[in-house]
Amino acid sequence: MESLSHQDVVNLFLQLAAMLLLARIFAEVAQKFKQPAVVGELLAGILLGPTILGTFVPEFHEYLFMSNPNANLALDGFVQIAVVLLLFIAGLEVELHLVWSQGKAALSISLLGLFVPFILGFVFPYFFSSFFGLADGDRLLFSLFMGTAMSITALPVVVRILMDLNLFKTKMGMLIVASAMVNDIIGWLIFSVILSFMGKSGNLSLIQTVGITLLFTFFMLTLGKFIINRVLPWVNKKLAWPGGVLSLSMAFCFLAAAFTEWLGIHAIFGAFLLGVALGDSEHMSERAKEIVHQFINNIFAPLFFVSIGLKINFFTNFEILLTLAILVISFAGKIIGSGYGASRGGFNFKESLAVGFGMNARGAMEIILGLIALENGLIDEKVFVALVVMAIVTSMSSGPLMKWALKK
Repeated sequence: MESLSHQDVVNLFLQLAAMLLLARIFAEVAQKFKQPAVVGELLAGILLGPTILGTFVPEFHEYLFMSNPNANLALDGFVQIAVVLLLFIAGLEVELHLVWSQGKAALSISLLGLFVPFILGFVFPYFFSSFFGLADGDRLLFSLFMGTAMSITALPVVVRILMDLNLFKTKMGMLIVASAMVNDIIGWLIFSVILSFMGKSGNLSLIQTVGITLLFTFFMLTLGKFIINRVLPWVNKKLAWPGGVLSLSMAFCFLAAAFTEWLGIHAIFGAFLLGVALGDSEHMSERAKEIVHQFINNIFAPLFFVSIGLKINFFTNFEILLTLAILVISFAGKIIGSGYGASRGGFNFKESLAVGFGMNARGAMEIILGLIALENGLIDEKVFVALVVMAIVTSMSSGPLMKWALKK
């Protein structure tokens, strides 16, 4: 078995130390300005990457991040684990009983909040594909991806915003959270099918891949959830706490991730579904969830978000018109779709507007989605930068706009 050399190990540890130190500093600064930590972590990556460090101190940037392919490969392994764990804790946030309790209103907001931005995100890139950066790829797949990217809502960001505004336990707050949950599950399912269309499914045909994906989703949200609910009390009673439940959670998270990666639809989908099934169990204590959240959010999540800035030069790949077009489509789709869904559910105009602004937060989910598309050659670096900017702008503006709408 091949191992890292002495210099590889030194370089890897220097990379990890620099990334975690700057991520923590910038996350603290972002939170001082009432912004999500992810904003600071992304800025830390832009500072360490080719955008700033590579431009102004190229020798040091070359030594730290470009001189050692083996260390970079090991770092990529850390980042892959980080993405899987991020989707796992996003799944833990989903409470299926909350979705059912909100009934038709949540379904109306979620489906309209998915359908309207999906249509806008599909139509414009399809008919103006050259403007949106498609060169010689598949126009249909590209447009399907852009539609999906416009329709995803970042559940963890939504929950944090509602807590900050003291709206989490209100009827509106519960409705927004339930709608975002449905939105996330359907959105990731659509993206999984898009990846299948790209021929990532190995020896399986497209129909087999889509069929198994749907069966796996149904199994995890029904029988899988039932099995977890029966096994967890035994785990909590017989094994050391919290070590037993944490290590088994991680093990099954990686198993589910390996299964969906083998299917050809990406590891994150399996991790997300396992998180949903596990988080919905009454025997998964809030304390155990909090330990998992703290561990992942403060160690693995920063590594992922800093790594975004290491991949791309944000200055040379920033196109103002493309970014503005994506921002307009993202805002219009979510606010019109989710807002109209809320008005159908009995909310007045300003409350419906607030729901639309709440559902507009994209955050980490958008960036993960964009990065996978970039790695699979579905989008170019300019579109990716525009999507990252959109994720940051929607996350930063969602809370203040909700507050403004409710004060009107």
